[in-house]
Amino acid sequence: MNKNNLPIYFSLAVIIGIIIGIFFGGNSSSSVFSKNNLQEQKIKKLINFIEQDYVDDVNTDKLLDGAIAEMLEKLDPHSVYIPKENLQAVTESMEGNFIGIGVEFRIINDSITVVQPIKGGPSIKAGIRAGDRILMANNDTLYGKKIRAANVPKYLKGKPLTKVKLQIYRKTTDSLFNVDLIRDKVNIKSVDLSYMINEKLGYIKIDRFARNTYSEFKTALTALKKSGMTDLVLDLRGNGGGYIDIATQIIDEFLENKKLMVFTKNNKGTVEEYFATALGAFEKGGLYVLIDENSASASEIVAGALQDNDKGKIIGRRSFGKGLVQVEMDLGDGSAVRLTTARYYTPTGRSIQKPYGKNASENYYDDYENRIQSGELLSKDSIKVVDSLKYKTPKGKIVYGGGGIIPDVFVAIDTTSYLSGFYFNSINNFAFDYVDANRKKLEKWKLNDFIEQFDKDKSVLQKYLVSIKERANPSMKTKENIEKYLKASIANVLFGDLGFYKIIHQDDKMLLKVLELETKKE
Repeated sequence: MNKNNLPIYFSLAVIIGIIIGIFFGGNSSSSVFSKNNLQEQKIKKLINFIEQDYVDDVNTDKLLDGAIAEMLEKLDPHSVYIPKENLQAVTESMEGNFIGIGVEFRIINDSITVVQPIKGGPSIKAGIRAGDRILMANNDTLYGKKIRAANVPKYLKGKPLTKVKLQIYRKTTDSLFNVDLIRDKVNIKSVDLSYMINEKLGYIKIDRFARNTYSEFKTALTALKKSGMTDLVLDLRGNGGGYIDIATQIIDEFLENKKLMVFTKNNKGTVEEYFATALGAFEKGGLYVLIDENSASASEIVAGALQDNDKGKIIGRRSFGKGLVQVEMDLGDGSAVRLTTARYYTPTGRSIQKPYGKNASENYYDDYENRIQSGELLSKDSIKVVDSLKYKTPKGKIVYGGGGIIPDVFVAIDTTSYLSGFYFNSINNFAFDYVDANRKKLEKWKLNDFIEQFDKDKSVLQKYLVSIKERANPSMKTKENIEKYLKASIANVLFGDLGFYKIIHQDDKMLLKVLELETKKE
């Protein structure tokens, strides 16, 4: 930013504060309305003055965007401004769908390569396969040095039911052909996977609480019950949250009728309570909920509701600590503001929002580093609790407020499985290239056979190690981790998330703890 523009920037920050006050003040009296009109006129005059007479060129749109973002940072860490160029992606993620052809892709050797066609999308119906190269969309060339991943969606996404003609190169048959598609709604899944760990224990992993999450969860839960599931692992690790009503729908599957799930309180003291209904499909089943330091918001609503109602066991590490509720307001130009309007509380009355200072975002997201330094990620005894924030569940279990959900069963972070970003990136690239070069042979594998038998002679591992020998010299322990992650990454390309996680889960410390607890029940 040009330092000469700073006075204007901060002046506009104050002015935008007035605008937000107008929208959120909640007072509709005629005197306030008249005052607000005068304020709006002052703002318009200032902006016109800057645009017409300021000595240097000024982009007032950018100044306003910066002013709004700067002002919201002074409120709390979760009141945010979403610029119009980002809003569509944010909305698509939370609504759980977008309009397009439905492919996961990556840029390889200057061409768009399909990693996986998305289930249920137009690309599946049109016969597009993993490994296909998309060379053209209508009359636009999509290969060459100028192509960038960020620019691809504008050619493949579009309005509902619009046509797009793709030119495809299929490496496995060395063929070039055209495909006509109709863009349509494509589901962005939020339930990453579900499967039976053994004859009785089911597993569901939820990535976020989007609009489609409950229906996906319900489908998975029903299928697992039909497969004989009596106990469930609900994995909320890394889940950053989402819609509170979706979270409560999922909680309702586990709690009996009229059990309090969560309540919110706004600045006027108005309380809104959410109760379970009699429609829960898994009220009698055993339950384990996995959380970690990146489980936040709606994830904490779920974990807190179940813990406070003595349902199942919460396993893992203290969750993030976000207990603030946001409401989104459209600003009229394609951008939006998400403003914190309430706090949420678990059934025993705990606020799980961790503290934040006057400058809300300052040091707030350094909490992970603080947890490392304090030893909290390695030992439950290092978790600081406040006696004045002690609560008791109906069965007498002690729980604490003040920042996140503390698990019933602590599992330390696994420092032995660490791989640096270099290895993650290079393994992912190698895995895709390996499958791409051997797709015909590899597609004959069945998942369970792959898990048991693939690369028994470690020849693929050796090829990878040779490919990085000029850049890295991994230790024996790192080689063991590389071997597991390489096999999982190849399985991911071939079988999707199910293949990846079934391999990763073989020595997952939290799942091993669940299996230990299951054994003790017998």
